[in-house]
Amino acid sequence: MSGSRENATDPMTKESYPQLLSLAVHEFRTPVSVVGGYLRMLQRDAADPLTDRQRKMIDEAEKSCARLVAIIAQLSDISKLDAGLIGLARQPLDVFPLMSEVAEHVHDAEDREVHLEVRGEAAGATVLGDAARLRTAFEAILRAILREKPGPCTVVADRHRTTAAGPSSAVIVIAEEADVQAVYDGAPGTFDERRGGLGLELPLARRIIEGHGGRVWSPALVAADDEPRARGSAVISLPLTESKR
Repeated sequence: MSGSRENATDPMTKESYPQLLSLAVHEFRTPVSVVGGYLRMLQRDAADPLTDRQRKMIDEAEKSCARLVAIIAQLSDISKLDAGLIGLARQPLDVFPLMSEVAEHVHDAEDREVHLEVRGEAAGATVLGDAARLRTAFEAILRAILREKPGPCTVVADRHRTTAAGPSSAVIVIAEEADVQAVYDGAPGTFDERRGGLGLELPLARRIIEGHGGRVWSPALVAADDEPRARGSAVISLPLTESKR
């Protein structure tokens, strides 16, 4: 009985959570739209020319405002996915070449000589899925790993099909070149979504992958100096609808 009374009075029940997110999106979106509109008006206003310093400040403010707009959009997508208000497309697509396409456009760490290579099976991993949303999820996970590498290294996105855990799955391991096999062999852990500078891209990416019946995780690797290295790798697993034989 006590448990029932607690659930009845709990303001953050499972049912109220999506509504809270939806309300937050609405309340944030209105003032941010107003601020962004005024900043754009200042940028275009030729009646009273801005100094270089003023223009730089307004440009930076406008960039930050645009970043807020993107985060609000991510929060809206999370809210709708959690509430079941939007569905994922279910079209046959091969996720292995999709990962290659995404990797070609991810250059976040090249200034630190951190390079990304896609290896393994080039095709043959057909899933029923939403190509646009999976592309967004793959990009977020790649960027999260690459941007935290401090210096020269090669990060590999290694692709293969497996039936080891039951139904056939497409598995993509993202890790430093020397760690790929250890990541394959490691026990599944959790994927750290709390990384600065990425907004809500990673929580959204996890929901998209789980919405396809898949999982994303990082194994608990330990380096020679006994330092954990889970944040530097990720495993994406998606169930296949067809197996290439």
